Amino acid sequence: MTKTVLGGKPAPMLIQGMELWIGITLVSAFLQNLRSTFQKHLKKSMGTTGATFVRFGFGMPFALIYLAVLHFGLARPLPSINGTFALWAAVGSMAQIGATFLLVHLFSFRNFAVGTAYSRTEPAQAALFALIFVGESVSAGTLLAIAISVSGVMLISVARTALSPVSIITSIFSKTAGIGLASGALFGLSSVAYRSASLSIAASLPAPDAIMQASFTLVVVIVTQTVTMLIWIILREREELARIARAWKPAIAVGFVGATASFGWFTAMTLQQAAVVKALAQVEMLFAFASTVFFFKEKINKLELIGCLLIVLGVLSLLAWG
Repeated sequence: MTKTVLGGKPAPMLIQGMELWIGITLVSAFLQNLRSTFQKHLKKSMGTTGATFVRFGFGMPFALIYLAVLHFGLARPLPSINGTFALWAAVGSMAQIGATFLLVHLFSFRNFAVGTAYSRTEPAQAALFALIFVGESVSAGTLLAIAISVSGVMLISVARTALSPVSIITSIFSKTAGIGLASGALFGLSSVAYRSASLSIAASLPAPDAIMQASFTLVVVIVTQTVTMLIWIILREREELARIARAWKPAIAVGFVGATASFGWFTAMTLQQAAVVKALAQVEMLFAFASTVFFFKEKINKLELIGCLLIVLGVLSLLAWG
């Protein structure tokens, strides 16, 4: 795989860096699965806005701690903010808020599985946005690998729903499908924006430092998201503040796991194209599926098994062809 910078110009990538983004992505996918589980639980005790805010507001302190350790503890210099960084950080912040809100909102629908399946088109949409906005392209092999893994994830998402050829066609035009596609699009856009923001500040450092670039970008983004959502809640949904306060213990868990996962995502996407990282991140579905089978002792059906195999095949293809 090759690493590109803004404008699509190639840049060298060390073998160590290639291995690093893979490991970071796998760990981040596992942590994201935990965060999603916690966040679904919170949705029972507060509204969509509150459950969305928790991810950012309670994650901000941990993001600040990570940056402080890097700068004050390890003496890594801070990058400087420029216009390109500010633009992409703002775009990514708002896109992720919208994407998270829509995804949490899906849990309110009885047939949320269909919408969730469409939200998993994020890697494919990220590849499209990267091509349109920053000129990054991926190989035909990578596109095929993304298509295979996305197909597997979508299959698992709807494997336990009563679908027929007619209902599948109908579901394409359903409200939940539209919300899911919009969520996936915004997640894809935010991923491309975060990578672009992180890469744009590399030149302000003595030498490129993916970990510092990612941590700095995360802090700017999560502070922006926290302040934006807090203002919205105070002005429009003040009753959510009491619900958030009552759920502070699980909210801290969501914040810690979410911030740690985001730190990983930002680092991986600084090292590698967002679409490729998010394609590998589809293993999150395998983690979620494994916990359902091994911890809750649920039986696997044929569609779920096929979906798992497609995800594995897509990930292996990604690593082999990408």
